[in-house]
Amino acid sequence: MRTRAADMDALVGYVLLVGVFSSLALLATGLVWRWSSTGTAFDYDLAGTTVFQLLATDVRQLAAGAWRPRLLVNLGLAALLLTPYTRVVASMLYFALVERDRKYVAFTAFVLATLTYSLFLR
Repeated sequence: MRTRAADMDALVGYVLLVGVFSSLALLATGLVWRWSSTGTAFDYDLAGTTVFQLLATDVRQLAAGAWRPRLLVNLGLAALLLTPYTRVVASMLYFALVERDRKYVAFTAFVLATLTYSLFLR
């Protein structure tokens, strides 16, 4: 019989696995596409850009059908940055809905607020 701790470990492991491998696939595809089409690497400057700004630009490009290597790399970076965020959201939901442990919900809510500030608002 599985314990709740094992369920939590499986949930966190799955979130991290999907996030990292999705990021890896997007980054590798974008980098190989760029290198094979131009023979050069990217010239990147993301200083001062939040994840929200990066995603907003990329979603507009996706809606316009503007598939290009840089878009895939940006989506890979966003997936990598959002993986720990998703892990904390999943943990908070688990503690709230399965464990019903208010103390851990409060702890993870604090971590989620901190991550939200650092990823989206700063």
